[in-house]
Amino acid sequence: MSEPLTTAGEGFHPHLHDAAGHPAAPLRARLHHIRADALDGDTAQTGGMRRFAAVSGTTVGSEKLWMGQTHVAPSTSSSDHHHGESETAIYVVSGHPEFVFLDDSGPQPEEVRLRTSPGDYIFVPPFVPHREENPDPADEAVVVIARSTQEAIVVNLPRLYALPTGEA
Repeated sequence: MSEPLTTAGEGFHPHLHDAAGHPAAPLRARLHHIRADALDGDTAQTGGMRRFAAVSGTTVGSEKLWMGQTHVAPSTSSSDHHHGESETAIYVVSGHPEFVFLDDSGPQPEEVRLRTSPGDYIFVPPFVPHREENPDPADEAVVVIARSTQEAIVVNLPRLYALPTGEA
């Protein structure tokens, strides 16, 4: 096939112009290749894990998305935390990380542990406290994270859930 499938400026291809017809900003006018050895470790952290940004406002100029990796060392548990208003999708790359949260949808609150394997996905709704654990004594667990906000919101918590009034 020798003919191009599209012509610049036709159809749904804006070809370097924004909605008003102005030239797009340089970061928004091209694809970005983020190499594995170029991930940014200068991101919000939680004890027991390391986060690395790949796609963020800082790295590529994204406005509505954050994506990166999290590494949990062998026999390690992260601190309890949530991700504010962000929806978070997690893809398990290696290891068997476990995700722990409090399910209070029944008559009694119950701590739930989701045991995962490579290829599994986890969805974390906004503001849901949780933690990641890696029970493997020898191998690091690695996951890819995508968030609905362009930066990694991390709110570290003193515990997984608030104790009822009067308990210590």
